[in-house]
Amino acid sequence: MTTPASGLACIRCGAPPVVHWTRRLTDDEFAAFVALEQARRDLATALADPQGPPPDFGPLPVESDNARSVYACIDHSISLDAAALVHAKTCTAPPCNCTPEPAPQPEPAPDPVELPPGWSDA
Repeated sequence: MTTPASGLACIRCGAPPVVHWTRRLTDDEFAAFVALEQARRDLATALADPQGPPPDFGPLPVESDNARSVYACIDHSISLDAAALVHAKTCTAPPCNCTPEPAPQPEPAPDPVELPPGWSDA
């Protein structure tokens, strides 16, 4: 099977993808990601102006903040509802045997804006 021009392919058979979903990074993927980020920080620190303050990068990434896209063709796709959720790091679907993370709760509606006296909202 040839890889599509976009470089994206079904995780199972390599066919052009029609759907994607996200899963958490595996332990090895996450370790490589953190090592790459640490190397970037080390290089930025080495290249920083020694007369200025050192760069402040904040904390290193955590597993719950990172996900990877999984692509599938029509024969290996999952439902739209399942694709909308973040799956476990071991999920390669189908079949999806993991318990996806719950969907985020919607933002509450903002309080209505009170108009100045004499203004109308109609």
